[in-house]
Amino acid sequence: MKPAIIIVDMLEGNYRKDRKKGEKEEEKIIAPVRDFLKTCRGLSIPVIFACDSFLEKDFIFNGRMKPHAIRGTDGTRPLSDLEPQKSDIILEKRRFSAFFKTDLDQTLRTMNVDTVAIGGVNTHFCVLATAFDAVCHDFYAIILEDLSAAYKKEIHQNFLDAYRNSAIYPIFRVARSDEFLKAIKGSSY
Repeated sequence: MKPAIIIVDMLEGNYRKDRKKGEKEEEKIIAPVRDFLKTCRGLSIPVIFACDSFLEKDFIFNGRMKPHAIRGTDGTRPLSDLEPQKSDIILEKRRFSAFFKTDLDQTLRTMNVDTVAIGGVNTHFCVLATAFDAVCHDFYAIILEDLSAAYKKEIHQNFLDAYRNSAIYPIFRVARSDEFLKAIKGSSY
């Protein structure tokens, strides 16, 4: 297995500066994601930040979604608490999936990646869409359940439970980050 890590939409614009750290579900995963990325970099696993980057009058804002992550603003940058490195790839995306109309699949193939482990926000939209599209592009996909979040814990858990034993296992799976790392280190994943 040759993995890459994709962290979805953990952006400056999605986290308030005056937040009480660890209070909301999306905030509880910040430190674990940061620590996981440090470990992955130490194992030479590529890290990719998939970042919303919308135009001001983007079609996506015609529904309930409020304008956010406007291209050219600080709101599209990876969260500084995650300590992004120069070696990380920053991928701008205009829709839910990190694969949709981006060069992600070509980038992953150039790195000989065959498996993507995905974390970030929101589990039930962008994380899930990225995981499904990974499979559609012939990559194994793993949603990192402890490194993903939704605004409500129940939503996160219900979506993961729905896919935990999917018909396409092991191509698509749900796993904890420690299980993923153990398997990488033991090369049995």
